[in-house]
Amino acid sequence: MERRLKYGVLRLIHGDITEQGVDAIVNAANSSLMGGGGVDGAIHRAAGPELHRECMEIIKKIGRLEPGGAVHTGSGRLRERGIKWVIHTVGPVWRGGKYREAEALERCYRNSMALARNLGAESMAFPSISTGAYGYPVEKAAEIALYAIIDELESHEGIEEVRMVLYSTYDFKIYAESLKSL
Repeated sequence: MERRLKYGVLRLIHGDITEQGVDAIVNAANSSLMGGGGVDGAIHRAAGPELHRECMEIIKKIGRLEPGGAVHTGSGRLRERGIKWVIHTVGPVWRGGKYREAEALERCYRNSMALARNLGAESMAFPSISTGAYGYPVEKAAEIALYAIIDELESHEGIEEVRMVLYSTYDFKIYAESLKSL
């Protein structure tokens, strides 16, 4: 499923983000950038120890990454798949929606896209940020993610393709329904 926009195309993909042949993939990281479960763990395993070393260097310089922030590293072994950069962003933990979680989640997408543009990436892939261990309801997260990506592709040149890569069939279905309604 895709939507063509002023400056690029948004594609929904059911699959594995580490298998996408794009310039940059976004990691739904934890604040220590040290790898974990879900997408974060899958990216760290696929990229190898070089990614871990780069993440450690970043944390030594800046400390923990706050929700909505974004930093980048090289891609380690993912370079063999055409991926040049991993953009790490920390999504908010869902606490009922009363603690500005939606704003932090939207910043994840916008800051990641701004960083990708600054790097010169023409294509990138996102996972569904915060909807795993951080408990953000997929239905709410999909609307925020797609709105932010669409707005960025309507407002800024540079990125020609954004893939929203959903690992589970359920998440893909929810994102597809949300895209149809926007």
